Amino acid sequence: MEDVERLLREVPLPRIIPVLQHFTGPRVEDVRQEVRQAIAKADLKRRIQPGARVAVGVGSRGIANLPDLVSTVLQVLQEGGAKPFIFPAMGSHGGATAQGQQAMLAHLGITEQTMGVPVRATMETLQVGTSAAGLPVYVDREAANADGIVWINRIKPHTSFRGTVESGLLKMMVIGFGKQKGADVAHVAGFGALVERLLDIAPVIQHSLPLWFAVGVLENAQDATAKVVALSPEQLLDQEPQLLAEARRLMPRIDLSPLDVLVVDEIGKNISGVGLDPNITGRYPNDLVKGELAVDKLAVLRLTRESDGNAAGIGLADVTTAAAEAQIDRRKGYVNSLTSTSMTTVKLPMVLPNDRLTLQAALKTCHADVSQVRLVRIRNTQHLDDIWVSEALLKAVKDHPQMESVGPAQVWPFDNLGNLTDLP
Repeated sequence: MEDVERLLREVPLPRIIPVLQHFTGPRVEDVRQEVRQAIAKADLKRRIQPGARVAVGVGSRGIANLPDLVSTVLQVLQEGGAKPFIFPAMGSHGGATAQGQQAMLAHLGITEQTMGVPVRATMETLQVGTSAAGLPVYVDREAANADGIVWINRIKPHTSFRGTVESGLLKMMVIGFGKQKGADVAHVAGFGALVERLLDIAPVIQHSLPLWFAVGVLENAQDATAKVVALSPEQLLDQEPQLLAEARRLMPRIDLSPLDVLVVDEIGKNISGVGLDPNITGRYPNDLVKGELAVDKLAVLRLTRESDGNAAGIGLADVTTAAAEAQIDRRKGYVNSLTSTSMTTVKLPMVLPNDRLTLQAALKTCHADVSQVRLVRIRNTQHLDDIWVSEALLKAVKDHPQMESVGPAQVWPFDNLGNLTDLP
């Protein structure tokens, strides 16, 4: 690496300025009360049967207030006399193993100890029918054998396709419930056909299983709960598209396009399906979706602890660190990638020994003078309230009605090994 380090050693780094983004949008103050009101408003308590074994599906995403959301749903079920248990509704995530999926839930605060009910993780499925297009329909064995099913998920734009439904309740019902086998059936024709397959498979699950209701969550630009809804299975196709449109309006953004360099401190499956949300970065894994933000060079510094080695999304970066590479569990990422048929996300970009050299590589190859370089640094694509920008972007920040510089320009805080000291 000596030759590489010699090439990069003298590349100057721009000073960076702390900036607050003042997003607006609704915010739920009492999530537990909101869950109860949503279930009551939809008149769904009447579906709860005393003594029934109820499977409660929870996914792999780091949803705001997830433990409160899940525990409140469990309490409502128990108050109605039901006997709930949790099952991981996350397709092939967690390396497509029961232990891996249970570990993902634990990282999110969902365990038998915190929730007070069993967590039944399995990758075994039952075929519950065949779709109109002739596709086998698979469902988690524990859920398929339950007396009732309830599930909880965030509704938001997907990272790899567009349609009437994207990430949310219906997709979890098909792919999350289906484990690796069900996810494979849905994805095998590619993201271009995914909505068609979701809509083909969903009716079979709705007619074959005792689905009670689903709890959907929208988040605002501050990564906080903006809305909670409870829907019967019959309402999904009608109401989820409307909720998706609302979720799209609530999303944060980096309104400073174009950028020469975007630095992302951390990526992870708990943040986005592809580690860093392309709806924020503008870097999509295929040509089905186009973004608003144009980024020349993208640097990723670390994986989140919660991603447990799944580096999905690292392939969307141009350069990363040896520290991030050391965190990667290739098996987990490859299982997820092969199931989704999206191989771009797990390709390994250029790897450099430390954070300083990684940033210098991005700057050397972005074709911009250091005094004019348009650089933004973010913690991750889920937390955009506070960001850092290069001095060349200060005027754009001052002219933006939702941005405020909150400190002087600073040098990057490296230790003596060339790594940043302020990473999450």
